[in-house]
Amino acid sequence: MNFNTLEYLLFLPLICLGYWLLPQKVRWIWLLLGSWLFYFWWDPRAGALLIGTTAVTWFCAGQIGKTQARAGKRLWMLIALGTTLAVLAVFKYAGFLASLIGASLTVRIMLPVGISFYTFQTLSYVLDVYRGTISPEPHFGYYALFISFFPQLVAGPIERTEHLLPQLKQPAARDPVKFRHGFWLLLTGFFKKIVIADSLAPYVDQVFGNPSQAAGVDVVLAVFLFGIQIYCDFSGYTDIARGSAALLGVDLMENFNRPYSAVSIRDFWRRWHISLTRWFTDYVYIPLGGNRSGLRRQILSVMIVFLLSGLWHGAGWNFVAWGAIHGLFLCVGLLWTSRHTTAHTTPGRLRRVRTCILVNFAWLFFRAGTLRDAIFMFSRLSVPGFGFQMRDLAQIGLTVLCCVMIDPARDRCSRRTQRTAVLAGFYMLAAIAVVWLRMLSGGDQNAFIYFQF
Repeated sequence: MNFNTLEYLLFLPLICLGYWLLPQKVRWIWLLLGSWLFYFWWDPRAGALLIGTTAVTWFCAGQIGKTQARAGKRLWMLIALGTTLAVLAVFKYAGFLASLIGASLTVRIMLPVGISFYTFQTLSYVLDVYRGTISPEPHFGYYALFISFFPQLVAGPIERTEHLLPQLKQPAARDPVKFRHGFWLLLTGFFKKIVIADSLAPYVDQVFGNPSQAAGVDVVLAVFLFGIQIYCDFSGYTDIARGSAALLGVDLMENFNRPYSAVSIRDFWRRWHISLTRWFTDYVYIPLGGNRSGLRRQILSVMIVFLLSGLWHGAGWNFVAWGAIHGLFLCVGLLWTSRHTTAHTTPGRLRRVRTCILVNFAWLFFRAGTLRDAIFMFSRLSVPGFGFQMRDLAQIGLTVLCCVMIDPARDRCSRRTQRTAVLAGFYMLAAIAVVWLRMLSGGDQNAFIYFQF
């Protein structure tokens, strides 16, 4: 079930109403059944795979907790990791892996929506149990709800056990402040997705869909617009997820913190997809040695993390290149800081512009269909001309302005109940309704970009 559908607008109030009317001791059953319905709505086969992965990791984690010998714990951990990673490899990377050995698949394998997200959540749970930082959850139902909780199931945030599971086991009381904050998160999430991201999508698709006809300025503008599109699309999903959870009394972690105001690539990754950055830091970067084993080892660890991050995003060389580019940017920064111990002399505003340019350059490889397409589009930068119409630029400018204003407006309005906040909410709701109805009448309904990961 997609957030930006009529089905979800009926599903969410029904789930919330049932949740608050039911006794606390059975609310988890209602949420679990609702979460499975939410996921089974796409494809029952994908739902069966989700339940199977949940059962395997829960059982293995339980065996880790019961086993005394270190070798036995390690065996159960490897069984859980091997099973889940094998499932991920088959369903997401089979074609890519086959291409590496010069083979081709004759059978099209279904890509279960959100498989990368819930796989990483199960992996972190098993690894934390193995490390002894958490105890295995004895109740399968609660664990299944932790993995399947519908607001963040498909595209995150990737929640940690110690943060989300206790909230699901001990439901919170009704909190009007949290409800109001949840409403504003929902409102801004839908606004980001429908009014901003989906409005920019045709202009981005126009260039990336036919790069041979694009001039250099067209490529630059399309890449810049895609940077805005993917931010509003993904952070819009996160806002809707956090808002939906808040209406159920659950607090999900913040996944974005105004990433385009970052002053460096390192700062960008502290602000963009925060839950994924923390996951790779805790489960890959630090075990590889992190910044404790010298500069060379740190640079190697950074490159491994970002190559894996690129591959996590998609089974294609363009995603690997995107991850490598970010890794190289970070390694250059590490080399620079290792040789220059004085404070930065470049003004913060210029550093933000420089970071934004570097991030958007990398988006070219992320958005292109293949690595060859990305290189071809890069070669088009020298082509003179301009393909956009003036009326397009006016709409683009207004949409970009909305993107700049939306997060500050949400934070300001969610803390207030005055007439201005009510009016702001009304105008945002009206804009969402108008754009959404126009898209539905035209047969356009864009899924969230990160659903493919």
